[in-house]
Amino acid sequence: MERILIVDDIPQNLILLETHLSNQGYEVIKARSGKEALEKVKEDSIDLVLLDVMMPGMDGYEVCRKIKEDEDTRIIPVVMVTALKDVEDKIKGIEAGADDFISKPYNKLELLTRVRSLLRVKKLNEELEKAQNVLYSLATALEVNDPYTHGHSERVSRLALKIAKLMKLPPKEQELIKRASLLHDIGKIGVNITVIHKPGPLTEEEFEIVKAHPVIGEKICSPLKFAQPMIPIIKYHHERLDGRGYPEGLKGEEIPLGARIVAVADAYDAFTSRRPYRAAVSRKDAISILRTESKEGRWDREVVEVLCRILAEDEVG
Repeated sequence: MERILIVDDIPQNLILLETHLSNQGYEVIKARSGKEALEKVKEDSIDLVLLDVMMPGMDGYEVCRKIKEDEDTRIIPVVMVTALKDVEDKIKGIEAGADDFISKPYNKLELLTRVRSLLRVKKLNEELEKAQNVLYSLATALEVNDPYTHGHSERVSRLALKIAKLMKLPPKEQELIKRASLLHDIGKIGVNITVIHKPGPLTEEEFEIVKAHPVIGEKICSPLKFAQPMIPIIKYHHERLDGRGYPEGLKGEEIPLGARIVAVADAYDAFTSRRPYRAAVSRKDAISILRTESKEGRWDREVVEVLCRILAEDEVG
């Protein structure tokens, strides 16, 4: 039974909405203020919110904004029930994150149709999140019992996000880089672990096995629609600006910027972490290596310098 939270400071409106919804088999939870609504959303497992806009104290816009800003509640559909007619009022609601609007006095059939539609959307979003969580869990499982790479993808993700922010990339691109960074090594699921953990130089044949992991990562993510925008970053994070990288030998700006950012963050974390075949190097030495290799055409020099600024600020902080 889906649970619908109805929020209105007028008791008669709550009673009317509850009657319509209860008759359709929904479980109804009521709140008479914005503060109470936020408490209910946190306490109960809510599937949809019908939210009055004009309320004393915290209005519906603020309530909606807080619901959508919270990672735990952001996918709950919020329908604003309002007597306001101006376009500006709707724009304000959209900016707050509202999923739909119902005008007062509302039509019962329209109300129930929109409720059913948004509940279906929520169910699809939940299934999508489950699929994403499974993929991220697989990526984490790769590292959790590995003393050499434990936490590597999370560190790369945090650093890549900092670089993207300092480069002032659009928020959506920042989020894409953050998520793709977490999955950049997902293809290592298909690589022989004895090769990955070999305590010495790899043979040419072994290196070819390791080089397959970006393509394996692409194959893992390809069937998943939500992962499509991440694939270029996952697939190309081992390309080099001089064209001597893999899997396709892309050059310069043929390599997506997100992949160039992740490549630098990945390399820095690898340099400063212990590996089976070498000891970790210092922060200073890692920076020196990256700067030298960027001049030689391996890394994006702008990205490397942004990383150096971040590390210098962290050191001062």
